[in-house]
Amino acid sequence: MNRPTHIAFLGFGEAARAFCGSLSETCSNLKFSAWDIKLQGDEANGMRQAMEFAGVGVSPNLYHLASADWIISAVTADQSLIAVEPLIPYLQGGLLIDINSVSPERKRQTAERISERDTAYLDMAVMTPVHPRGHRSPVLIAGKTAQKLLPILLEMGFSANLESDAPGAATAIKMVRSLFVKGLEAITIETLLAAEASGCFDEILASLSASYPGLNWPNFATYQFERTTTHGGRRAAEMEESGNTLDVLGLSGDLAREIAEIQRRQGAVDETQASGSLQDVVRAVLKMRLDQNLS
Repeated sequence: MNRPTHIAFLGFGEAARAFCGSLSETCSNLKFSAWDIKLQGDEANGMRQAMEFAGVGVSPNLYHLASADWIISAVTADQSLIAVEPLIPYLQGGLLIDINSVSPERKRQTAERISERDTAYLDMAVMTPVHPRGHRSPVLIAGKTAQKLLPILLEMGFSANLESDAPGAATAIKMVRSLFVKGLEAITIETLLAAEASGCFDEILASLSASYPGLNWPNFATYQFERTTTHGGRRAAEMEESGNTLDVLGLSGDLAREIAEIQRRQGAVDETQASGSLQDVVRAVLKMRLDQNLS
């Protein structure tokens, strides 16, 4: 398998933009194109401008992506297979890199469908936030072509580690780890909201700071609120997939689904209204969350 000269993005949200930006810096003479479902809606102008600003060719339609050497799928978790399905009949070989945070079963299904068009499939799990490192963020890879692709990815600046030749093996690690990471966000948020609602915010924050000094309170909590109000919707979809992963393992996915609900509620909060000190943010979020419950 050769190094690509043309990479197309299916979905051009935060992850795709971060990958595109860092790849542009690292790999000269690399052509980019993209298509996003938002090109068809009210946000079409904004999406088109974002692509043009990044130096990315705006694909006239979804099917145009099929001409690229590599397609990087970076959509919301609930759309990962749905977004690929209409593209499959037009694939011309090449490689689909699936960086979506979905269950192992979903990635196995996608890999099976892609193979019908003689197109290679790579399960890539992004293990840290994509900013500021972009495609240099630590990733795990799995799939039949993963071992052959590893040297090319490393040459292009990816911080990649080979997990397995079985699609789904990389994302399994991401899904299990996310239960803890997103769960820690959820429990921090719900605890501080409850503390503010019950009038013991200072006492709870002091107690948590003393018991868990390594978390660097209150900066830790401030970051949890910022991440969830900004990305709660996407995190909720990811946790639904984590719940599906646990169900298939014979465990209970209920905890993951409860975390998903908290993330979803946070994502519905107007982040522009939550600013100032940690307690100011907590108070603003508490008011909006209570208003959500009344509506």
